Amino acid sequence: MDRSGARRDHVDEMIEGWRAELPEAATVQLEIVKRLTRLKARVEQVTQAALSDSGLTYADFDVLATLRRAGSPYRLKPGQLAALSSLTTGGTSNILQRLEAAGLVEREPDPSDGRSSWVRLTPLGVERAEELAIATTKAHRELLGGVPEETARALADLLRDVLIALGDRPVR
Repeated sequence: MDRSGARRDHVDEMIEGWRAELPEAATVQLEIVKRLTRLKARVEQVTQAALSDSGLTYADFDVLATLRRAGSPYRLKPGQLAALSSLTTGGTSNILQRLEAAGLVEREPDPSDGRSSWVRLTPLGVERAEELAIATTKAHRELLGGVPEETARALADLLRDVLIALGDRPVR
């Protein structure tokens, strides 16, 4: 049990060590960062497992998913795609080359701007994006299945508050 009588986790043990050795390092901020880091690692592990048979990386899936949730005709400009998927434009370019070679996306010139283009999911890309979105959603549900619904909702809302406090805003 921790100081409040609640159950303990790995981070509690770490904080206890810092409290004994260097109390100024035993902060609530460290607890937040360490718990988020551990949760991120677990989420990445199950996400990669869900993607493993597809031959795609998480970044590849992120691009496909971003295009799919854009709605029909499932297309965005490369800059929009990078911003909405939290990738760099250079990283996005490399991913698009791989996805284009796999027949999952295609690029088409923007008739209203000769310097610009659109990136669009192909029918196979739509299918693959949907399959992988369902597979990763299932993996995340299984991972977090032991978390009571009200706790999950409260955590999602609290994390939104934290991200907004840190300056996170919608892209559009």
